[in-house]
Amino acid sequence: MISVLGVFNADLKFLVERFPKTGETLHAISFEVQPGGKGFNQAVASRRAMGDGGTVVMLTQLGEDNFAQMARGVMEREKIDASHVLTSAAMPTGTAMIMVEEKSADNKIVIAPGAASLLGEKEVNGFGDVITSSTLFMTNLEVPMVAAKAGLVHARANSVKTLFDPAPACQLAPELYQQLDFITPNESEAGLLVGFDVRALDDAVKAGKILCSRGVGTAIVTMGSLGVVAVSGKETITMPAFEIENTVDTTGAGDAFNGCFAARFSEGAKLEDALRFASAGAALCVGKFGAADAMPLKKEIEEFMSK
Repeated sequence: MISVLGVFNADLKFLVERFPKTGETLHAISFEVQPGGKGFNQAVASRRAMGDGGTVVMLTQLGEDNFAQMARGVMEREKIDASHVLTSAAMPTGTAMIMVEEKSADNKIVIAPGAASLLGEKEVNGFGDVITSSTLFMTNLEVPMVAAKAGLVHARANSVKTLFDPAPACQLAPELYQQLDFITPNESEAGLLVGFDVRALDDAVKAGKILCSRGVGTAIVTMGSLGVVAVSGKETITMPAFEIENTVDTTGAGDAFNGCFAARFSEGAKLEDALRFASAGAALCVGKFGAADAMPLKKEIEEFMSK
């Protein structure tokens, strides 16, 4: 079982020909309201990547509004356990404004986590039994740091593997690294954590070794089109990215990678196999428009890998 502490956001998504300049108003090519949020995307990715087997539990807090109904409807459709999702009348459900540039598929994102921003140590302690029963616990920094830390500490104290996506990026307390079996920064996040630009694979290896020296079990640095680098005390793996014909939307790529990695690893796969599966999942994701809805199915990933 995988437990995911994170945010659900209703993504207000604009497809634009180009990003507007400061003070400029542009017409969008299209607009959609889609399910998203890092934790939610990762939960959907994990559940889809597990196929018919396995359980994914979402740990979050929603408001009392139509977006909360949307979230619960998607969790029911995706067969994600929502029995521990909290509700708050104090704030609305999280939202995000996302612009995607048509030609480059690059994005710009602003989030308002809403009710999930109220999650703290008390609420996470209430999730304790679920976390303890998990094979792997996954979280990120769209929830408050105090909540993420409480979940990671509880998981490690109960011998549950931990996966931490340090996004949105910020400096981490030194003791937090010691709670992490896996950390999965992209190149810019890794650069912020180690204090130098991570632009090439050699930079990623250097950054990974620094993160491991701080107490991380395995540092996995995703490098976009350059591939992925994984560094642990035992080995260093460099894996090229999968090539796809058409990149449409990069919004959920990192979440697809994390969710697919978590699914494969929790099923007992070796590190290299889990990395390859996750990389394939991320490649498939960027070929679709959307975030949670773009997460690939296990069958799709396996067919893509076989080719």
